[in-house]
Formats: sequence, structure tokens, C-alpha cells
Amino acid sequence: MTEALFIAVEVDQPVASDPGMAAKLEEVCPVDIFRAVDGRLAIVEDNLDECVLCELCINEAPAGTVRIVKLYSGETLPASS
Repeated sequence: MTEALFIAVEVDQPVASDPGMAAKLEEVCPVDIFRAVDGRLAIVEDNLDECVLCELCINEAPAGTVRIVKLYSGETLPASS
């Protein structure tokens, strides 16, 4: 397992433990960062730096429950209002 250098993903617990959301996030991510395992969301650490900042996961989940952190700048997507 490698440690991500550029991107971190944060997912609130209610989303991570929802089987339907886990499956949807796995389906929408073009670089396989998310995996549904036994009805829970798992983050594939080795794929984090493959993130293309497409925001598909952010848009699929309830507002504010999935965040992408750019480790190199400290910026978080979605941007705070």
C-alpha cells in the first residue's frame, strides 16, 4: 500500500455505512477510488492519487458528506460557501 501524496478523500460515516451509497460511489468513480465491500464503502488507498477531481462522487452523495482534499494546497472540494 502506498501513501497518497496529492489527494485525500473524506466520507462521512452515514454515507460510508450505507450499502446503496457505497455501490453508487463505486459505480461513478472513473479511477476506482471507492469499493463496496460487505455493504460498506472502502477507499482504495493505492488509487487516491489517480483522482481527476471530476466531483462525480461529491455530486452523487448528499451535500457535504464526501470531500476531496488537495494535500498539496490544502483546498477541499467542494469549496466551502
